Amino acid sequence: MVRSGARRSRAGAAVVLAARRIEKLKDLRAQIEGEGGDAHVVGLDVTDTDSIKAAVAHAETEMGSIDILVNNSGVSTTQRIQDVTEEDFDYVFDTNVKGSFFVAQEVGKRMLARAKGSAPGTFTGGRIINIASAAGLRVLPQIGVYAVSKAAVVHMTKAFALEWGRFGINVNALCPGYIDTEINHHHWQTEQGQKLVQMLPRKRVGQAADLEAVLLMLASNESHFINGAVISADDGFSL
Repeated sequence: MVRSGARRSRAGAAVVLAARRIEKLKDLRAQIEGEGGDAHVVGLDVTDTDSIKAAVAHAETEMGSIDILVNNSGVSTTQRIQDVTEEDFDYVFDTNVKGSFFVAQEVGKRMLARAKGSAPGTFTGGRIINIASAAGLRVLPQIGVYAVSKAAVVHMTKAFALEWGRFGINVNALCPGYIDTEINHHHWQTEQGQKLVQMLPRKRVGQAADLEAVLLMLASNESHFINGAVISADDGFSL
């Protein structure tokens, strides 16, 4: 998902790339800068609220006020419900729910401060895009904890949108389907992965680039009338 940062940079945005392992982000920063864009890398552990506060403060110091947040942290486990341990549950929820909540809260508080200092109806610098999942809308076997966590992100999005919309801060959720990434690419080449592909409506998985147009739309000023929306980009999987 972070690869879409290059597309947003080409659209004119200065981009802050944040993750625990920043080494993996340096190549993307070099790509953005090589194309004439502006990018900065910052360390961020979303399971640590002190890390969240420090990363957001650092991002604003380096790049100025944050107008757009793509809130895309996520981890998963694979097991039957009866085999889920407390450690499994906390591992997923600490990142997917708690982490997403407090990242959005920290960025949103700064957006709120700017909105309250603006003339009524003039603030448009608030876009929060939470990355949920098709699994948050359609239950699947053996990823129960992940599905529950992403369903929580969907409802969290609506709660934030309801409270912050009147301040010019739009909060929406994007629910991707099965996407081929560096992390899961090998899986799609296996027999089990191919069986899953054959179960999909159009028997294919998506690429990160397939999500970029939706992200750009939600990040733009033209999306000002879209708030609290849950948008599926899953090639029909959730039908």
